[in-house]
Parts: sequence; structure tokens; C-alpha cells
Amino acid sequence: MTKETFALKGTIIWSESLTKLSIHENAYLICENGICAGVFPELPDKFAGIPCRDTGNSIIIPGFTDLHLHAPQYSFRSIGMDLELLEWLDTLAFPEESKYADMEYAKKAYSIFAEDLKQSATTRASIFATLHVPATVQLMKLLEETGVHALVGKVNMDRNGAPSLQEKDADTSAAATRQWVEETLTGFQNVKPILTPRFTPSCSDELMKQLGQIQKDYHLPVQSHLSENLGEIAWVKELCPNTSFYGEAYDQFGLFGGEDCPTIMAHCVHCPEEEIELMKKRGVYIAHCSQSNSNLSSGIAPIRRYLEEGLHIGLGSDIAGGTSLSIFRAMSDAIQTSKLRWRLLDDSLKPLTVEEVFYMATAGGGSFFGKVGCFTPGYEFDAVILDDSTLLHPQPLSPKQRLERLIYLSDDRHIKGKYVSGVKLF
Repeated sequence: MTKETFALKGTIIWSESLTKLSIHENAYLICENGICAGVFPELPDKFAGIPCRDTGNSIIIPGFTDLHLHAPQYSFRSIGMDLELLEWLDTLAFPEESKYADMEYAKKAYSIFAEDLKQSATTRASIFATLHVPATVQLMKLLEETGVHALVGKVNMDRNGAPSLQEKDADTSAAATRQWVEETLTGFQNVKPILTPRFTPSCSDELMKQLGQIQKDYHLPVQSHLSENLGEIAWVKELCPNTSFYGEAYDQFGLFGGEDCPTIMAHCVHCPEEEIELMKKRGVYIAHCSQSNSNLSSGIAPIRRYLEEGLHIGLGSDIAGGTSLSIFRAMSDAIQTSKLRWRLLDDSLKPLTVEEVFYMATAGGGSFFGKVGCFTPGYEFDAVILDDSTLLHPQPLSPKQRLERLIYLSDDRHIKGKYVSGVKLF
């Protein structure tokens, strides 16, 4: 996998802003040593003679970012969707994740996941593993081979877990995490560690305190869950009576954003005003996982409100609360559930648009990884080629109509090419 200078030719679409698509038909998208050099109607003289992949009338878009998914849960996606969150965790998620103590099982399951992620339109991802260090390292090795860029977290759990899926105590969990960070911080080109307290109910105050120190020592990003389910929120209040809202349970240990602690919080379905204000102040990223929130009966996050507040928002598949790795599906679900919220709950929050969810899937979530998710010169060259020529239609469609159709159909079979940071995956 080497970085070169080359061009892609086709119908090029990316987000100029949250509400505006930049569309260029029969144009050239140029990659210069892994970095986007721009989009041009003709090849500039400077790039005359460089290799060019002519995709015909295919659509070329920035790669998608999946801000939240659980790799070990991929094996039971689409099962147990009649359960709510806490029962679903106890019945399915925890028993399955305990199997990753077996390295043979972990390699088999993670190999399937890694290959399917490679074939998707996702070029960047923030991923939960399990608490097992060897299996987590194995997942990182498999992802490294795919060429996808990922943040992977060894999960921390020292309370309220199944006997087979709970670390002995805070010291044991923190020591294993520190060892894992030392082993993986510089060992990969495409994959990096991210601190991952599963969620407040699974981590004691002592463990959170030690994770906060590890974060400071290594300047690591953090990922976890926030205000997903009403029962979960009530439980956090019982466990952390010294806090006034869920986010404070992380913030009191320095694990809730800020300049030196980039943080992703998944879901954020039922955030009170104080929590929204703190997320905005700390620059916390919200991973909106609409399909999972529907499947587990958690609710519909007020994404329009978050956008109006200027919060950072990306999309997550949330495998296996969500059933599909496709961020196309995450986009269409986000639009559809926002329409239900608008019609049934709060008509002051207008539904999301195609432009907005496309931005969240690309530049919105991608910005957590740096200059990612856009074809503006200077951004990392992540690109996906979509061939919709088999979707016959009796009349011509505009590029935006074609893109909207691909979003709602959510069929990854139209993906015909993928580049990550200028490296061709296929």
C-alpha cells in the first residue's frame, strides 16, 4: 500500500458546508501523495501525465466516518431487537463479548468483521473491542491490514458485568489498559488506541480516576456512551449521587472533552440542558446512532437542536444495536427518525436533510480524525467510488438525486472503489 499522485475522473460530490453540496460533473479529483490537491474541470498542466482512473459517470464522494460501533457484536447483529438496552446487554452483548477470551474465536469473528468493514464505504472508524487485551490487539492487527484508519478501544469494566466479563478490580483494569496502550500506541500505521470506559455503570469511580490519569499520561482520545436510555440515566444517578447529570460522571475525572482530551459520546438521546452546555464547552463529539436508538427503544435524539447549538456531530452504525455497517443506512435512518420526532414530539425541530446527514457522515465525523471527510485541498484523500449504472431510470437524474437515491437504497453493492489517505484499497 503506497501513496502516489493520481487522479479520479467522474461526478464528484462533497460537502461545501452543512447545508450545501459541491457538485462537479465530468471532473478530475487529484490526490498528491495522500493529500487532496483539488477538483478541476480539466487536468492542470502541473499534473499532466499522472495516472487517471476514469470512472465514467460514477459518483465519487469522500469516505464515511463511523464514530461508534462494537466490533465483537458484529456476530449477532439483527438478533434480539425486541429487547431494550439494559436487558439486551445482559442477554446478548455481554455473553457474546465474553467469548473473546478465546483467541481462536476472536480471530475468526474479527476477520469477518474487518473484511466487511473494508468492503463498506467507511474509511475511518472509532471502534469498541472487549476488555481482553490479546483479542483487542488481534483486532487492531486485522484492521491494520485492511487499510481502513481506525481508533480501537480496549473496553474497561470492573463492576455490574457478567462474571465472565468483568475485570477483577480497578487496579487490574487500569494496569491492563496501560500495558495495552504501551504495546499499541506506536505499533501501527493505520490504527491507534482510544480509551474506552464502556459506560459509567460498568466503571467504578476508582477505575475512572485511573483512566483519567492514563489519558493525561498519553494524551489519548476517549469514547463512551451518554444519555442513551432513561433506565440507564436513572441508574447512573444512583451510582453517582454526587453528580447532577450523566456527563458529570465522566467530566469529574477529566474524561469529557477539552483541548487535550478529544471525546466521542455515543447516542445523547436524552441530554438535559446542562449536559448540552458542557458538551458544547468541551467540544465533545456526538455519535448519532439512529437505527440503534430505534431498535433498542431508546428514543430519538434531537439532532436539529444539537446542530443549531453548533455541536460536533457524526454518525455511528452502533453495531450491533444497529444492524448494518452501512453509513448510507445511518444517513437514511437519521432523516427518517428526525421526521418522526418533528411530527410526533416537537414540531419546532425541523427534519434533517440529505445535505445535513451527508455532511455528518463525511466532514462532520471525519473532523475527529483531523482534516478528513472533504475534497478541499490539504485534506487527507479518502474517497469512495459509487457506480449506480445498474439502477435504471426512464429519465436523467441530477447528481444530487442520484446521491439521495443511493443513500435511501443503502446498498453497498454499488461501491466499486475505495481510497484511504491516498492508498487504494480496491
